[in-house]
Amino acid sequence: MQIEGIKKLLPHRYPFLLVDRVLELELGKRILAYKNITANEEVFNGHFPNESVFPGVMIIEAMAQAAGVLGLATVDKQPDDDVLYLFAGVDGVRFRRRVVPGDQLMLEAEIDSAKRNIWRFKCRASVDGERACEATILCALQGLDR
Repeated sequence: MQIEGIKKLLPHRYPFLLVDRVLELELGKRILAYKNITANEEVFNGHFPNESVFPGVMIIEAMAQAAGVLGLATVDKQPDDDVLYLFAGVDGVRFRRRVVPGDQLMLEAEIDSAKRNIWRFKCRASVDGERACEATILCALQGLDR
């Protein structure tokens, strides 16, 4: 799935759309996507000017957006259907390496559980096969029962 397909599923836009492409999508199971980290990211103006490091909170958000693509594609809904996938929580976050300009941040999410409108995803972010971050992310699917 390329950027236009992603934009149909996620309401985010520049500079906050953090999924560039989906490589694999197994509905109801898992997603593999990526975010290219470029030196032109606005966040690098302040984090940090002398040694650019992509912020951990942005890595978590990128994983949550990948999970959102998986969740919305699984229920076959789009924001135009008055449905939103909202970030509801994060547990067990661990950062393992820095993410810097020039890196391709691979984003993986697997559905761990879905109860009512709360979905739990096991997420990982890596660069060149090396784990950068892992977390359990909770998302709330709002508007599905309308």
